[in-house]
Amino acid sequence: MIMLRNRHCVSFVGPKLIAEGELLDVALASKTAADSGPTEPLLIFDEDSQLVEIDFRGTADAVADRIRHGQKEYTDSIEQTADADGSDQKQKPGRPKLGVVAREVTLLPRHWDWLNVQPGGASVTLRKLIDSARKENADGNSLKKKQEIAYRFMSAMAGNEPGFEPATRALFALDAKNFESAMATWPTDVKSHTQKLAKDLFGN
Repeated sequence: MIMLRNRHCVSFVGPKLIAEGELLDVALASKTAADSGPTEPLLIFDEDSQLVEIDFRGTADAVADRIRHGQKEYTDSIEQTADADGSDQKQKPGRPKLGVVAREVTLLPRHWDWLNVQPGGASVTLRKLIDSARKENADGNSLKKKQEIAYRFMSAMAGNEPGFEPATRALFALDAKNFESAMATWPTDVKSHTQKLAKDLFGN
């Protein structure tokens, strides 16, 4: 797994938060916990609540080196991709390429009649309509992503806790009051991080 050192992460042993910060710092703090032989699972989550796998074998320096090596592999792969698609090449003189792709669009006659009388014609109008719809949906997509991030963490850390299902329903219904009450008995650190992930959803 390629890991980014600068991603914000959190580390838990069971329900207890043991570290928070950039991946390298969290990994080294978690290394100490891993070496002590914890009786409960040690889990590291990135800022999207995805689980991060760390190889804790060897010394702390060995762990740090593996993470730095993963960062270098990631950087090299980005550079190679840029070389392959020519995105790093200098722009040539003349009109820039717009990346227009021609594909078939099937519409009813009344749709074509309306499009053809719009300023700029059918193609320009369709592009404007699509750009407008993308802007309108941006907030909704961001909201959905934040809900999914909070839900992933809840599922991993509180899936067996009382109130998990009511909390999930409240999360997706944007019901702050019931969301908080459903988590009342959850472990303090798990509840606190869940609240942090969901705070922007409820505007507090």
